[in-house]
Amino acid sequence: MAFNLFGSKSKLGIDIGTASIKIIELEKREGRFGLDNYGLFALSNVKGGPQGDQSILKLPDDEIAWGIKEVLKKSKISARDAVASIPSFSTFSTVIEMPYLSEQDLAKAMPFEARKYVPIPLDEVVLDWSIIGVTGQGARPTVEVFLAAVPRSETVRYQNIMKNAGLNLKALELENSALTRALIGNDLSPTVIVNIGGRSTSILIVNKGYERLSHNYEVGGFEITKTIAQSLNVNIEKAEELKKKMGLQQVDENIINDAMSSLIDMMAFETKKTIENYETEKGVQISRILLVGGMVNMPNFLRYFKEKIGREVFIGNAFARVVYPKGLENAIGELASTFAVAAGLAMREV
Repeated sequence: MAFNLFGSKSKLGIDIGTASIKIIELEKREGRFGLDNYGLFALSNVKGGPQGDQSILKLPDDEIAWGIKEVLKKSKISARDAVASIPSFSTFSTVIEMPYLSEQDLAKAMPFEARKYVPIPLDEVVLDWSIIGVTGQGARPTVEVFLAAVPRSETVRYQNIMKNAGLNLKALELENSALTRALIGNDLSPTVIVNIGGRSTSILIVNKGYERLSHNYEVGGFEITKTIAQSLNVNIEKAEELKKKMGLQQVDENIINDAMSSLIDMMAFETKKTIENYETEKGVQISRILLVGGMVNMPNFLRYFKEKIGREVFIGNAFARVVYPKGLENAIGELASTFAVAAGLAMREV
């Protein structure tokens, strides 16, 4: 689901998250995407570093634009056409059922139907929708419609940020739509994507290529790092270093295991509960679970999460359909997890 602003092809995907700005440059070559460049601006680069509930999204627009320009400059990224993501917590989306109508009649009816679901006045949002399936048989079939709304103030804000960064914003897209494109492509099987971000974790259920359910859980990588720092009485930088080095390895010298495991257990519990509730309600069997985000690259994280869930779990590969330079083989797994949203944005045909 995307909100077209001008309608032109883009080479940059820009993911402005809570803890970092991630930018990737992709170019389509003979039907495949090629990785041209990438760069990341971390919250720690902001004067004073991350403190309390500080988030990049809470910074003034000119500071966010400055961070984007820093990435472009230091990574020597030349492209200027961009697609940017809107974080899931800033948007509203749902799947609704309506009587089967022609697309023209459906377009007329949608604003009236949307009033039942969108929690703010419709004149304050940009509304978009897509038909994702036809259900029911006989004389009264129904259509499934994916409905999304973004506050107009957010669209204006992103336009201003990109303009101040010297970029041509071609479209804004829901973060979950970008993830689905990058990780699932044309696979229609019921899939769960667990995106572990800096400040929160999103649990996304996709079926037949479209988002069916999204649940945000307010624990992310930074909360885990902070817990390690408090438990061991070390600073945030040292705690982050220990987290990346030791992860969840089952060894005697792993002093961070206890500090991490309780929060990751809760993350796994939320994921398991969300899946089971969906399967029970919809009568659908989830076929796989994909993990993305910087934390999934920690030692032993995948095995630990899989044991807690009791299902097949895989690390999502956003670069499965991307051609990349040979020198990146050893780093591509970590890059694919970290830049999953940005890659999906850059893959979008505007």
